[in-house]
Amino acid sequence: MNINNIPLIKNTDSGNFFLLAGPCAIEGEEMAMRIAERLVKITDDLKIPYVFKGSFKKANRSRIDSFTGIGDEKALKILQKVGKEFGVPTVTDIHERTDAAMAAEYVDVLQIPAFLVRQTDLVVAAAETGKVVNLKKGQFMSPESMRHAVQKVIDCNNLDVMVTDRGTMFGYQDMIVDYRGIPTMKEFATTVLDITHSLQQPNQSSGVTGGRPDLIETIAKAGIAVGVDGLFLETHFDPANAKSDGANMLHLDYFEDLMKKLVAIRQTVIKF
Repeated sequence: MNINNIPLIKNTDSGNFFLLAGPCAIEGEEMAMRIAERLVKITDDLKIPYVFKGSFKKANRSRIDSFTGIGDEKALKILQKVGKEFGVPTVTDIHERTDAAMAAEYVDVLQIPAFLVRQTDLVVAAAETGKVVNLKKGQFMSPESMRHAVQKVIDCNNLDVMVTDRGTMFGYQDMIVDYRGIPTMKEFATTVLDITHSLQQPNQSSGVTGGRPDLIETIAKAGIAVGVDGLFLETHFDPANAKSDGANMLHLDYFEDLMKKLVAIRQTVIKF
């Protein structure tokens, strides 16, 4: 996939990695606009091609009482407003076949969650919208096996497909990134590294996923060093009170400093 095929994306000639970033879930309009404004300014200043990320609903929660969303249409309209007001593309994840056509009316990129990437009907429904499709690598899948998920999209006459590594299960309650998988997946698709979900600690006895946000910079630097095409990163101005995945998100105040470091590494890597 050529990232120039993502509508509205800017700075594609900068030589930088591209970035999918934003809150885990859309909690309301004010929070989404606040985060988007900050991220758009930083990525514009650093000339990073940028896509605003936000889940319009969260379907894969550990507990039934966990936050799932503010309403599908309401959240999707907020994503649409972010895109229009800031002139950036947007991405959201879908969980059911019927989500594909609905979400495609509001966003530019449809994302298939890692737990669902083997679900052919869901992948096909996303591909048939004609939107860019981002396939999260299943925590239970090898990098090589993602070739088949990519082929499903291509077989639907949609060449705008990318894959995102989000770590592999390492025991019951930990994730690990196998960086050997990055060049493997780059052989058949544009490849992204999901920094924050790779640092999750799932299956906690409390039913609330833990994480290691202190290692975000470490994982991100290594990803750039091995040549990922893009990064995926969740951020919030108040991670401790975020309604989803706060335990592994980057605080918004640290975002700019991290991006500056990663851009510097990227500019060094592309020289060799």
